[in-house]
Amino acid sequence: MKKVIIVEGKSDKRKVEKIVREPVDIICTNGTIGVSKLDELLEELMDKDVYILVDADKSGDKLRKQFKRELPEAEFLYIDRKYKEVAASPEHHLATLLLQANIEIEAKYLDIRMNGL
Repeated sequence: MKKVIIVEGKSDKRKVEKIVREPVDIICTNGTIGVSKLDELLEELMDKDVYILVDADKSGDKLRKQFKRELPEAEFLYIDRKYKEVAASPEHHLATLLLQANIEIEAKYLDIRMNGL
């Protein structure tokens, strides 16, 4: 099944793209998402494995709540609150989250994770 990762912004997308090895669609919400845009997105996400990876802040919490309501079958990935933003999270932290969600990551992040760096 095709995998989709939903992030907030383009910098989040670029960071995740560097880490992920398998083909996944990474969709940016560009912050909050309106009802009509959400409806379009939900249609696009049918029959896909969806992962929500948003910032650990007020707008991220709002998006997460919205997706939990409209797309409860999605898997929610949580960055450590100390990093606040996906784009500001260390690559090894994001790699660990993605790997735990059964998303293939680049080999160099496996090495970092195994060595505890």
